[in-house]
Amino acid sequence: MIRLFKHYIPNAVMLLGLFDLGLLFLAGELAWLIRASQAGMDPGIISDRIVPLVGFSVIVWIAMISVGVYGSEATRSMRYACARLLVAVSLGIIALSVIDFLIPGATFWRSTLIFAMILAIGFSVLNRLIIGGLLGNSAFRRRVIVLGAGTRALRLRKLAQKPESGFVIISFIGMSDSETGVLEAIPRTAIHDLGQFVENLGASEVVLALEERRNQLPLKDLLRIKTMGVHVNDFSSFMERETGRVDLDSVNPSWLIFSDGFSSGRMISGAIKRVFDVIASSLLLIFALPIIALFAVLIKLDSKGPAFFRQTRIGLYGQPFDVLKLRSMRIDAEKDGSKWAEKNDPRITRVGKFIRKVRIDELPQTWSVLKGQMSFVGPRPEVPKFVADLEEHLPYYAERHMVKPGITGWAQINYPYGASIADSRHKLEYDLYYAKNYTPFLDLLILMQTMRVVLWPEGAR
Repeated sequence: MIRLFKHYIPNAVMLLGLFDLGLLFLAGELAWLIRASQAGMDPGIISDRIVPLVGFSVIVWIAMISVGVYGSEATRSMRYACARLLVAVSLGIIALSVIDFLIPGATFWRSTLIFAMILAIGFSVLNRLIIGGLLGNSAFRRRVIVLGAGTRALRLRKLAQKPESGFVIISFIGMSDSETGVLEAIPRTAIHDLGQFVENLGASEVVLALEERRNQLPLKDLLRIKTMGVHVNDFSSFMERETGRVDLDSVNPSWLIFSDGFSSGRMISGAIKRVFDVIASSLLLIFALPIIALFAVLIKLDSKGPAFFRQTRIGLYGQPFDVLKLRSMRIDAEKDGSKWAEKNDPRITRVGKFIRKVRIDELPQTWSVLKGQMSFVGPRPEVPKFVADLEEHLPYYAERHMVKPGITGWAQINYPYGASIADSRHKLEYDLYYAKNYTPFLDLLILMQTMRVVLWPEGAR
């Protein structure tokens, strides 16, 4: 994997994305040449249209990222990828048409964009066929040796067997007689030189999956392996990198303290984040006011009660604040106290079902962002009753309040709507990853991929 601003991106995804970006540039140029030929014009030299070509490539590429073209499903299924590509390129072309209307240019006519759209889809599909055919699914999978044969080793084997996995386990090594989870594990006593064994198998990484480290860490062997250029990783760090979440089953306070993350550089990142929140929330409120007003009227017509819903939530450092949303439930929905939303929840109104699906009910929260109580990106703010229950049942839950809550977040785009303690535990793992590895780059990635959640609202309730 490639680490970019503290966030890991699979090698195959990075290569695919860079090829796509280059092919989008080529599609834009060919579209212009075709249109110029049709009109009997001199196409000119390419340097005269570098800016619009780069603009076309980047805007369509951002649309591809936003709708999930580089997600695990899209990289495994050509049918799935083609559907997402069609939506992404269409959205990109619509955005370019709007820009061309607002800022008229002499390069990209609307007919040119049609040619560019067809070529972009064709090149992107061809890119996936060629890369998938030549390299195969396992071309970029790292070769991993696991030290351990217990429960943690079994978890790694299950993770490696997933189609989207970025690694393959080439050997398990049992470090003690008490580890019996992986039957095919080679006993450590059967290996004379562990460093040579790792070298002979061509491993690129060794992962420590020991159930108990006390008196079991082979320090001399690990030092030899490390100096040979093979990466050595512990179980918790490996799981964080491969899954994009902090594994609550294996972490402990010392790992959170000494592992990379929660850096002091967040002061600068926080300032950038606040500037973005103020500018973006001001603009969004201006453009969203007509939409909010329209649905406020529809809510009043659809059911009795106020159009807006105000509720106390827990924010930064555990401080309470009031959040404002468009009402999507009946006014008596919480007469017996707050409770989790359910699938096909009978408390949700007809208009409420729609605004929840497309996230319109969240728009008034932009006011909380402007006031500084929330950010666009961060953990979902919960009601005090839920927070009290979750802090009692889940370790490190209070740590998610060390960053501002957000309208969207890493957990929201990676896990469906949580409606139980178990769901909250999974979402907490993603929230801790965000709090630990926050950068403006990760915020940008989350904001772009929120489009995917809006278009395909699998987790909306």
